[in-house]
Amino acid sequence: MKQKMVKVAVDMMGGDDAPAIVLEAVERAVNDFSDLEIILFGDQSQYTLDHPRIDFRHCEEQITMEDEPVRAIKRKKDSPMVRAAEAVKKGEADSCVSAGNTGALMSAGLFIVGRIKGVVRPALVVTLPTISGKGFVFMDVGANADAKAEHLLQYAQLGNVYAQKLRGIKEPSVGLLNIGTEPAKGNALTKKAYQLMAAQNDFNFAGNVEAKALMQDASDVVVTDGYTGNMILKNLEGTAKSIGKMLKTTLLRGMKNKVAALLIRRDLTMLMAKMDYAEYGGSVLLGLDGIVVKAHGSSNAKAFYSAIRQAKIASEEKVVETMKETVGES
Repeated sequence: MKQKMVKVAVDMMGGDDAPAIVLEAVERAVNDFSDLEIILFGDQSQYTLDHPRIDFRHCEEQITMEDEPVRAIKRKKDSPMVRAAEAVKKGEADSCVSAGNTGALMSAGLFIVGRIKGVVRPALVVTLPTISGKGFVFMDVGANADAKAEHLLQYAQLGNVYAQKLRGIKEPSVGLLNIGTEPAKGNALTKKAYQLMAAQNDFNFAGNVEAKALMQDASDVVVTDGYTGNMILKNLEGTAKSIGKMLKTTLLRGMKNKVAALLIRRDLTMLMAKMDYAEYGGSVLLGLDGIVVKAHGSSNAKAFYSAIRQAKIASEEKVVETMKETVGES
């Protein structure tokens, strides 16, 4: 029986350290997954790979981090990001991955790939680490700064499907980010969203979740508006980096500390691996009529590889089709 192939379109030029880390990640991905084909868009002069399952396509233009998102998508038609999104739209690719301009990729998702009918606002979702190592699905982390309670309800429905299909959680718990766990807590947005979520039967609503409990496995899925979500995400990233630096400084101060660091080196490595965002891949723009994965702009090869793997799994699990059935309108 012929093996069913998964095709992922990749932007070779997006990201701080592209194309080097992208090429490294792509090479590893096609070697690890025999059922994966990559359509790679970028500058021919910087392409260094030679693999039968990599279809390279040269692009004359490039969208930079400084470009205005919507204008860039409309004007730079021959950029890797635009052509990767078009490959998904045309059905040439099952999904696309880019570490480039976040706003431009979201615009490409909305204007080229398009929304699932019935989805009001697509949301940007990430998987973040927890103390246990299980992780949790968090959304929206920046697609929509302003949101209505109905949007948060739809995010919860999308996140529920995502947790089931990509994280393998049979009945995920879904929580609402708030300033307290009591139903009456919060502002007008969260109070109404709570009422809507408590009244439905589509997913397992776990109630309000406080920010301090996010990394303590409070819920499998946590939803909030894009403004709050983006601040939480950046705060967690900054805090993790700061703690890492402080820990390193402390352990390398004096001979006694260096010996102690040597003794617990293996445990420290395991701890850092548990909290490594690179293990979880990129952010997925949920609610689109195709799979669009945003890798972190400062991704290393490991993180970009994880984003490709994430796009592949989402394609195999037919996440978009399931979302059409549960959230979309016929």
